[in-house]
Amino acid sequence: MNTVIRPSQDAPQATTGLPSRSDLVVAGLQRAILEHKIAPGTKLSEDEVGDIFGVSRTIVRSALQALAHSQLVTIEKNRGAFIASPTPKEAHEVFEARGLIEPRVGAMAARRITDQSLAALRAHIEEEHAAMHAGDKGQALSLSGGFHLKIADIAGHDVFTGFIQALISRSSLIIALYWRRADTTCESHSHHALMKAFETRDPAAAEEIMRSHIVDLHSGLDLSNRKHAPLSLSDVLRP
Repeated sequence: MNTVIRPSQDAPQATTGLPSRSDLVVAGLQRAILEHKIAPGTKLSEDEVGDIFGVSRTIVRSALQALAHSQLVTIEKNRGAFIASPTPKEAHEVFEARGLIEPRVGAMAARRITDQSLAALRAHIEEEHAAMHAGDKGQALSLSGGFHLKIADIAGHDVFTGFIQALISRSSLIIALYWRRADTTCESHSHHALMKAFETRDPAAAEEIMRSHIVDLHSGLDLSNRKHAPLSLSDVLRP
């Protein structure tokens, strides 16, 4: 196994604004998951992950707990950590819930949106496009989900925002595992159409566009029992 050795694995992280070692492990694993490189159900051995990233088991354990919180990893007592394996039923339920909540949130955002919020959404879309053009599917997927979260924040409904945060986390994994189209994950035209509705402060249009967008995402999933080619963690995660 190829390993990355770094000195002072457990040394305290200096307050420099840089990511902690745990954050780097989270980012590496998350990227591999969202880019389809690790199959659902894959076991994440603490020792193997630690060897690959050159960190201690304590740091790996912290990273796995963070990924479990975002529902990308499941931790089973006496068995360890595994890449989450959402079933077709769970996938349908997640997108059904999104289809009920997010159109309403889109309409609420259209009523409350400010020029500053519009500028932030435009900048976010530009980042998303840059990731797409660079072929960075993991980053594009993350930014796509982030666009929906920003809309929820603008809507200003704390309960709905909490629901959407959980649903986006789960559906990001579902999309990464089951997306069947060759085009982008969150189609550009849908986000641009939403932006036009927000610019004109049109709640009805924002609601309908969001509803259609979620349906389109749902229909883009291949929820058959696909086989995933086995890859070792070291092959997937080697820097």
